[in-house]
Amino acid sequence: MLKTLNSTNSLFENLQCPACGEFHSGSVIQTVCNQCSSTLFANYKIVRGVGSDIFDQNDSSMWKYSSVLPVKNSKNIISLGEGQTPLLKFSNLKHKENRPIFWKDESGNPTGSFKARGISAALSKAKELGVSDVSIPTAGNAGGALAAYCAKGNLNAHVFMPRDTPKIFKDECRLYGAELIEVNGSISDCGKMNDQYSLRNGWFQISTLKEPYRVEGKKTMGYEIAEQFDYQLPDVLLYPTGGGTGIVGIWKAFDEMQKMGWIGSERPRLVAVQSTSCDGITQAFLNKNMDSEAIDNGFTIANGLRVPKPYASKIILQILRESKGTALSINDHLIEKALKEIALREGILAAPEGAALWEAYKQLCDKNWILPDEIVLFLNTGSGYKYLENLTIES
Repeated sequence: MLKTLNSTNSLFENLQCPACGEFHSGSVIQTVCNQCSSTLFANYKIVRGVGSDIFDQNDSSMWKYSSVLPVKNSKNIISLGEGQTPLLKFSNLKHKENRPIFWKDESGNPTGSFKARGISAALSKAKELGVSDVSIPTAGNAGGALAAYCAKGNLNAHVFMPRDTPKIFKDECRLYGAELIEVNGSISDCGKMNDQYSLRNGWFQISTLKEPYRVEGKKTMGYEIAEQFDYQLPDVLLYPTGGGTGIVGIWKAFDEMQKMGWIGSERPRLVAVQSTSCDGITQAFLNKNMDSEAIDNGFTIANGLRVPKPYASKIILQILRESKGTALSINDHLIEKALKEIALREGILAAPEGAALWEAYKQLCDKNWILPDEIVLFLNTGSGYKYLENLTIES
């Protein structure tokens, strides 16, 4: 396939609502479905039998997958080298039987978290569509990523962040030149204020699953996971779930790869791991509800998990059930204990959100929900270095 000047060879076609099926143009700014307010998903001209040569094997970032990303012209790509993160194997940390545990480590991304992927994709498409000012409500990492990528792409960033977020997240936003608005409350309160300011000032909101393209950046984790496991997917995938964009994106990637014939219909059982502070997804799943209720019990050391009600909670719950997965919530005491165990035994300073997976894994093993011979993948979403002020560290 020959490239034309500046072309990314993107197979992007249009947007479609997964709830009502309504199609939307991908050549103008879109947010959610104008018929039912659902999240919109990007469609691509992908057919069975297409080979992996559609990807640029010389690109060491997530943009090697530009054929299945929505940016048409490469001059609009805003990249800091995000993606292509390592797959590690726990060698010292064990629970009961010697089960195979893999660790997909997103901490090496720009600004220290997986948020770089979604923000890179969303801002690149926003730039292509002529956006100049963008805003975001954030628990921390997404705000830092937005600020950094706006600096790189010469866009203006406006960040709404809970006041009790660790100082390092606020400092990085200011260093990258973003306007930071601190809010008394949770990310949901930030979202409400973001709506008000953005409507008043004409800013485009890069809110989780309220625009179509952050999920496209996050889905590249799914493509990488498949490649790193030689297209034999793990049996179980544990994922820290705040807004849930990663679960939605990874699932979307698996569906796209199946359409191309690269994998079959088998999927990992997905596990949504939440904080007891905000565990609406867990409660809805366990109670067999189709949607979650807003739950906010205040501060958690895993700031990224303090999302009282994800916008796409219906989609997240549907995916968990399709995968024959489950959901559970972990309290701060056990999250911190797990973080310290991982650091002591594996030399990895995980984000609290990622550390929660270790405790969840132990509980699921004890219930025989995870079997001894199953291959398990943890997805660590960020770096623990940014959360040190949340931890109790003995001298």
